[in-house]
Amino acid sequence: MKNKVVIFSAPSGAGKSTIVGHLLGIHPELEFSISATSRAPRGQEKHGVEYYFYTADQFRQMIEEDKFVEYEEVYSGSFYGTLRSEVERIWAKGHAIVFDIDVQGGVNLKRIFGDQALSVFIQAPSVDILRERLIGRGTDTEEAIERRVAKAASEMEFASGKFDYVLINDDLSTAKTEAEKVVSDFLKK
Repeated sequence: MKNKVVIFSAPSGAGKSTIVGHLLGIHPELEFSISATSRAPRGQEKHGVEYYFYTADQFRQMIEEDKFVEYEEVYSGSFYGTLRSEVERIWAKGHAIVFDIDVQGGVNLKRIFGDQALSVFIQAPSVDILRERLIGRGTDTEEAIERRVAKAASEMEFASGKFDYVLINDDLSTAKTEAEKVVSDFLKK
């Protein structure tokens, strides 16, 4: 299992974080990689728990210092990235890394880690269902939801053929079981 990476990518609202949380609860050999971002915390999010929160200027400085395995500017001034120190910390424990990351980041990580990585794209049954899930969260404005929905539609198109496995989350229980099998098979290799 040495230096393995499991990448979960999906549009917002597809169920990615729920499935990742489930897998972390049943696989002690997996450890979540906390991403860095320049966006403001949402709800009860805390630095070093859900994300490492930095200002856009701090993030840019860290880019210049080559502190990221990968990063991207998702929206103007809104950066997300994977810290090298986070990867090193988890591998030093002998754990496999689990990434809960946007679609472009997932493609980048698969390219970087190659056969060490399993990349899984979680897809909601439809864009309308994604919109309903985002509204149900109650964490974003209507404008932010519509921006996320538009991004989701393009991500679903972009992701085609770029991931090792596509998991359609139309039933959460079934999706969790399917994710368990795919990840277990990969970790056994």
